[in-house]
Amino acid sequence: MDQGNGSVVIEFVLLELAQSLGMQFFLFLFFSLFYVGIILANIFIMFTVIFDYHLHSPMYILLANLSLVDLGLSSTTVPRMISDLFSDCKIISFHSCMIQMFFIHVMGGVEMVLLVAMAYDRYTAICKPLHYLTVMNLKMCMLLIAAAWIIGMIHAVSQFVFVINLPFCGPNNVGSFYCDFPRVIKLACVDTYRLQFVVIANSGFISMGTFFFLIASYIFILVTVRQHSSKDLSKAFFTLSAHITVVVLFFTPCMFLYLWPFPTKSLDKFFAIVDFVVTPVLNPAIYTLRNRDMQVAMRRLSRQGVRRELYRYSGLPER
Repeated sequence: MDQGNGSVVIEFVLLELAQSLGMQFFLFLFFSLFYVGIILANIFIMFTVIFDYHLHSPMYILLANLSLVDLGLSSTTVPRMISDLFSDCKIISFHSCMIQMFFIHVMGGVEMVLLVAMAYDRYTAICKPLHYLTVMNLKMCMLLIAAAWIIGMIHAVSQFVFVINLPFCGPNNVGSFYCDFPRVIKLACVDTYRLQFVVIANSGFISMGTFFFLIASYIFILVTVRQHSSKDLSKAFFTLSAHITVVVLFFTPCMFLYLWPFPTKSLDKFFAIVDFVVTPVLNPAIYTLRNRDMQVAMRRLSRQGVRRELYRYSGLPER
């Protein structure tokens, strides 16, 4: 059958994650537990920020959006990975493959900009505390979030419009357990050298540049704090270490997947699992375990929920 773009390929074959039954059961439990953790942890952070007015500040609004993006990013791949574990035929339709690639890069682009926005927020709060409320007000926060989603869409569309119109006439083995631009482009029936370079520049070089920019920004913040007060250095480092950890966890797999010239299936599996399964569940843990305000807000929200249930079952009016 021909596709609307002149292609004869109507489906792609995905890679097997495990061959032995024991490994399949292990990965099923691993992915399922982590995905449930991703859903619960990120939704809990979003609800805590929304319903606790103490957290209605740019830092936590950006964190809630990061949780939303982490949830969306993992949902593009993890449910499919779980369902394919015990499937004899790892097949994904042409259109599902295109949709998966598109949303992976939308969410990835949004998260990249959000991490930059969070670095700017911390720079303003630590280095210019007297101007923080003026610079990082609610309007600026909303503009940064809107910019993140717009840039994420541009990042995905700028690659998607070229890939969707490529002719695919076989082979159709993606060589991975999910669809992504670099792997799918190689299956096209035409010379795609220039397009591959565009993808590497769009995803790889931008990821690497953003990563080094963020690390340099955090180093600059720490050096600035040390020049003003060495006593505040440990406090600033404790605050920024959570951000640095999240940046390393997010960008390291991206740089490997798009820039490493000698890809192997084992490393590709490892870094992709880190990006889609491990990082989205570690982000909430890192930000909540190292943030006293979030811990207090979560306990307060939990107590309010328990109190409401007690009043509901007792029949007494809430106070």
